[in-house]
Amino acid sequence: MDFIKKMDVTSSAPEAELDMKGPAEPVECLIVGSGPAGYTAAIYAARAGLKPVMVQGMEPGGQLTTTTDVENYPGYPDGIKGPEMMEDFKKQAQRFGTDVRYGLVTKVEFGADGKHRAVVDGERLIETEALIIATGATAKYLGLESEKRYMGHGVSACATCDGFFYKNMDVAIVGGGDTACEEALYLSNICKKVYMVVRRDELRASKVMQQRAINKANIEILWSHETEEVLGDGEVVTGLRLRDRKAGKPVEIKIDGFFVAIGHKPNSDLFKGYLDMDEVGYIKTQPGTSKTKIPGVFACGDVQDPVYRQAVTAAGSGCMAALDAERYLGAKHG
Repeated sequence: MDFIKKMDVTSSAPEAELDMKGPAEPVECLIVGSGPAGYTAAIYAARAGLKPVMVQGMEPGGQLTTTTDVENYPGYPDGIKGPEMMEDFKKQAQRFGTDVRYGLVTKVEFGADGKHRAVVDGERLIETEALIIATGATAKYLGLESEKRYMGHGVSACATCDGFFYKNMDVAIVGGGDTACEEALYLSNICKKVYMVVRRDELRASKVMQQRAINKANIEILWSHETEEVLGDGEVVTGLRLRDRKAGKPVEIKIDGFFVAIGHKPNSDLFKGYLDMDEVGYIKTQPGTSKTKIPGVFACGDVQDPVYRQAVTAAGSGCMAALDAERYLGAKHG
């Protein structure tokens, strides 16, 4: 079999790797990654009779498994816990016949003959003609232990997701780019006061976004400040300890919520060097579709969405990927 490209994840691949040219388990549709995009793709693919196999990845259920309450997903009028919601998605996918497997894809090869291969955990080799990538993205955090401690209890990386919980309260957001300004402005329409913690004495955001943030009455920009500690009472966030970099002294502020807006990293390293990506690593798809430049390879969810990054948009793109895969296989085999 002629393979046109081999990709490796050297940081996580076992030392002893399978021979990619050995016997492989054939599946009609392979979904790499879970979460709203992956599970929705699985539901549609299973209902279309594609007998999908899903390899869940390092974080089964995706980013929502680290979210406490989800209140903006249609169909849950009283809200739902993120992990519970993902379990519902999984059960629905399995109900229609999706083979959900725990594991990590450590290597892939794209076949010039339209047959693509993946190694799972260095132990199993799978071959498919329809590969759906739903590996998501990971929010970047500051790396503080206190930040981890209060994750989901006052610390969030998504103002659009969690801002409503802090209506008429005081919050802080760290970051100086367009995303930080956009989220600060979003929060300013909900919250009483928004502190922007900016490490430098200027914003990296576009001029338009800078002016909007600077001119908003209830946004206070703390220039040349660094976050040293997220403060709390053991259950929820109560404040921040910052360091004034110019004065060289600590500063404490009282807040109810802390938002981190220093960027996301798409989980696309496995496919770098072959699939088209932007400068950050988001996989590029053909406009209006989930199709990548390789026939039979599709991408959906946050791994290809640098703009919206919402569960509902991820689910929608998962639907698109399954439909694109179904039509691709139908056209290929008649």
